[in-house]
Amino acid sequence: MDLQLRDRLFFVSGATSGFGQSTAEVLLGEGARLIINARGEDKLRGMQARHPEQVRYVAGDITTESVIDQVLAMIGEERLEGMLVNAGGPPAKSFLETDLADWDDAYARVLRWKVQITNRLLPKFRGQGYGRIVYIESVSVKQPIENLVLSNAMRLAVIGFVKTLSQEVAHEGITLNALAPGYHATPAMERLFAKKASLLGIEPAQARREFESEIRSGQLGDPDDLASLAAWLLSPHARYVTGQTIVVDGGLAKGTL
Repeated sequence: MDLQLRDRLFFVSGATSGFGQSTAEVLLGEGARLIINARGEDKLRGMQARHPEQVRYVAGDITTESVIDQVLAMIGEERLEGMLVNAGGPPAKSFLETDLADWDDAYARVLRWKVQITNRLLPKFRGQGYGRIVYIESVSVKQPIENLVLSNAMRLAVIGFVKTLSQEVAHEGITLNALAPGYHATPAMERLFAKKASLLGIEPAQARREFESEIRSGQLGDPDDLASLAAWLLSPHARYVTGQTIVVDGGLAKGTL
């Protein structure tokens, strides 16, 4: 299928690892132009070198206002088709291990910057009468994950604002959707393996097998598969899909809603 993305401009955060990197590569394969972001400039520079006509980058922490300002400055007056809103999560902790500083930090890392960048770019999408926004969240919005209380709570808040805003702007040609991945073979899973290994006194490899045993399909997901869905949601083909939270988890979540 031609996703009709050739020469269209997108912004992708967290673009050098995990779901962000996989989605960026799919978009580039479709001929899209990208402004990409991550903290490590070396990897960003490498992606630009491989795709010099398609990639520009802003290095830095996207959860900070100064980096968001740089992204908006690079977009300038250009038409922006959509963005993948994606960044790492807070530390793996149980509720009893947290203090209020952890919650303040989680708010900044998971929710605040997403509200801010959405709010800053929304006038552009409204002026165009078109826009696609996809948020990478977690299956924890459907089924809480042990020892991830900060992520469990804050990602639900993201889903709440995304659903509400989607209702407010659907008639303007703007869609907002969230992907809720389960356990995938990404660097982010390593912190969960390490946490479980520490708690149970086992090796990280055994902890990984413990996680895999919870998945009906019996294995961790491939981020490239999820990236194909993300790219479709960012395309014109997804004009009739908005306000949805789509779980991609190999059968992990047991709920029906």
